[in-house]
Amino acid sequence: MTDHRITELDSGVRIVTEGMPSVRSVSLGYWIGTGSRGETDAQAGLSHLIEHLLFKGSSRYQSLEIDQIFDGMGAELNAGTGKETTSVYSRVIDEHLDLAFDVMSDMVFRPAFEDVDSEREVILEEIAMYEDDPQDKVFDVLGQAVFGDHPLGRSIIGSADVVAGTPVDAIKAFHDSRYVASNVVLAAAGAVDHDQLVELAATRVPNGGRSADAPQPLPAPAQHAPRVRFERKDTEQYHVCLGGTGIARDDERRFALRVLDTIFGGTSSSRLFQEVREKRGLAYAVYSFTGQFADTGQIGLYVGTRSDNLAPALEVVAQELERLRREPATADELARAKENLKGRVVLSLESTGSRMNRLGSALLSDVPLLSVDEVVEQIDAVSLDAVAQLAEELFAPEQLSTAGIGPDEDVFRAALGPLSSTAVEA
Repeated sequence: MTDHRITELDSGVRIVTEGMPSVRSVSLGYWIGTGSRGETDAQAGLSHLIEHLLFKGSSRYQSLEIDQIFDGMGAELNAGTGKETTSVYSRVIDEHLDLAFDVMSDMVFRPAFEDVDSEREVILEEIAMYEDDPQDKVFDVLGQAVFGDHPLGRSIIGSADVVAGTPVDAIKAFHDSRYVASNVVLAAAGAVDHDQLVELAATRVPNGGRSADAPQPLPAPAQHAPRVRFERKDTEQYHVCLGGTGIARDDERRFALRVLDTIFGGTSSSRLFQEVREKRGLAYAVYSFTGQFADTGQIGLYVGTRSDNLAPALEVVAQELERLRREPATADELARAKENLKGRVVLSLESTGSRMNRLGSALLSDVPLLSVDEVVEQIDAVSLDAVAQLAEELFAPEQLSTAGIGPDEDVFRAALGPLSSTAVEA
């Protein structure tokens, strides 16, 4: 039995809620199916720019007024842009839900697009800040290596030229084509009454006839030979990522992949963390990661280390990649990873924000909304064979691209050794 309720308005806006009787707060979020994946080169960064501009005023609320309203409620208001989604979300006490929802709805559906030039400058500073952070930037370098010229390989934050030069009319047109009712989910968790929220939505969000569908993003690119990409930067450390394509978000093997990631580099007792950091002291930050998209995914690992430790650290990484395919999990590792995941799932559900995120992202992505018991059952059902098959399929050396940022490309390439034996130049 599920604890959530779903209603679809005539316009196509979907509303999903989950009540939590023991709390007084509500986490409320608009989820829109637009992100960097749905942009052309000439639009690169518009999803993120629009996310910023939503806060610069709407048809009925000035920018300062929005800040004052949420400050006056002691509430939180924020937003985020991803590869495939944009979200605008808040957390308020229940008595302020009506006002928070009214303001957020006006921001999302009726932005004023005022002070655009000043916000361009803010984002250009954000881009500059991001370019100065190699620990973040290396993930985009890896994306370029894995996905090539496909939009999935492009930075979410976008191009400085696009942000600086796109006319306001084009920005408005992009918003109007993506922020359509059929491309929007409203999610809420906490002290919320589903029927009351539906009544509010009927007066605040577009609810006429069904709107035109938003443009569909390009299909996932075909898998290609792995690449090596490097960007030179005067840094104290070399920042290195290895990765390849993963699995889609609705793939039934996603629970097995979470278990595998936990064993490999997802916790402080994981193989990568123990072997690279704890036993040898070769890095401060080292971990594995996964990401899922509509029709593909990404897997990988990150390590940051000084020049003297680069070759030894990558040698250990290579050994652990080989070990992962030869011996993907012991019985103890499998059991510990499962308990870790189940504990994290249950603990996260004590947060109204985590529950709201889960509802909104799942419904927008058409992924089944599983109950906690169903998620636990799926984790418990993961077998050693399932983990082994994924390790062999996804972490084969001939499928892994490599990305690096650091002061000397020759030093970087010399340290790669067997990691890049099958990679092509990029």
